[in-house]
Amino acid sequence: MTIFDELKERGLVFQTTDEEALRKAFEEETISFYTGYDPTADSLHLGHLVAILTSRRLQQAGHKPYALVGGATGLIGDPSFKDAERSLQTKETVEGWVGKIQGQLSRFLDFDNGDNKAIMVNNYDWFGSISFIDFLRDVGKYFTVNYMMSKESVKKRIETGISYTEFAYQIMQGYDFYELNQKYNVTLQIGGSDQWGNMTAGTDLLRRKADKTAHVITVPLITDATGKKFGKSEGNAVWLDADKTSPYEMYQFWLNVMDEDAVRFLKIFTFLSLDEIAEVEEKFNAARHERLAQKILAKEVVTLVHGEEAYQEALKITEQLFAGNIKSLSAAELKQGLSGVPTYAVQADDDFNIVEMLVKSGISSSKRQAREDVQNGAIYLNGERLQDLNYKLSDSDKIDNELTVIRRGKKKYFVLTY
Repeated sequence: MTIFDELKERGLVFQTTDEEALRKAFEEETISFYTGYDPTADSLHLGHLVAILTSRRLQQAGHKPYALVGGATGLIGDPSFKDAERSLQTKETVEGWVGKIQGQLSRFLDFDNGDNKAIMVNNYDWFGSISFIDFLRDVGKYFTVNYMMSKESVKKRIETGISYTEFAYQIMQGYDFYELNQKYNVTLQIGGSDQWGNMTAGTDLLRRKADKTAHVITVPLITDATGKKFGKSEGNAVWLDADKTSPYEMYQFWLNVMDEDAVRFLKIFTFLSLDEIAEVEEKFNAARHERLAQKILAKEVVTLVHGEEAYQEALKITEQLFAGNIKSLSAAELKQGLSGVPTYAVQADDDFNIVEMLVKSGISSSKRQAREDVQNGAIYLNGERLQDLNYKLSDSDKIDNELTVIRRGKKKYFVLTY
């Protein structure tokens, strides 16, 4: 199976400019290709991971990746299928984000070894020195307004309004392709399906300005079985930065994907072979309640993004929280596992009696309710049931001298911090 056939089998090819020509190129030569990443935040997220891992697959097959971080285009903003114009960021902010994104990409692509080692580029390197007049004369003349307005990404914004800044974005991305082709003989661009209009602007510019043929592959925008999209603009971002989304949170995300998505995501987000995935699918379908596909998916992706040690920690937190073994976890591990639960900062003058603390921290609604909770065995202190109404919290209840975990009922966790 060729690498192109494998990409199709994994569901990673949404559109291509000329599939027959592209397939032939993959079979006959080493292709130099690029994927662009605009620094619109200080981290990439799972929505970017599809293109990143597709680049990695192509590099492993012997082709040469160029990772373009948009230090220039990040200052402008891509209008593609956005309801409103992005807020412009300062140059200093974008420069900082560029550095962080470059660091993240280096975890997935090999920038050090072999003839096809990856190359990092920043489009500010050419846009920063080109004059406005030169750009209009040498690039703008190859694009008609009718052509630019025909792009679906622009059409959707015409009614609500689009600035010239964002309207011109497609020309900038097209020029990126031209520059990379001229400097490095890059002949293929990979990106999300929402980028089709911007990407074909590059192939059109190469044809008109340099009489060259280039190719585009778009990967699908990933949605779950309900149609919900991965991406920060959707309010459900899972970031690649461990400080923004912990390995435990990422592990839980994959562990909880729907059965209908699990095998499909194994093909897209892991490097298990298609034969291995077929074996997993057979076992998974025989006993879906065991969630084998989700467990393997979570293991593979967390290990890929954060490393084996982070995966083992996420697994430990998951297992120990499920078992209620709070004391077996460190404060750092508990902060990961309980990051979204209600927290109360204990004050020095608080009454440390358990009933008083349950009310003060908002765990129980009243003293009467708190006493009932304790007497009925509904309160667990660091995983152990507490039924003494006169119990006072002490230093021995502090995990790593930082926090205390209280559980009310089977699943309601609360954290006291000091």
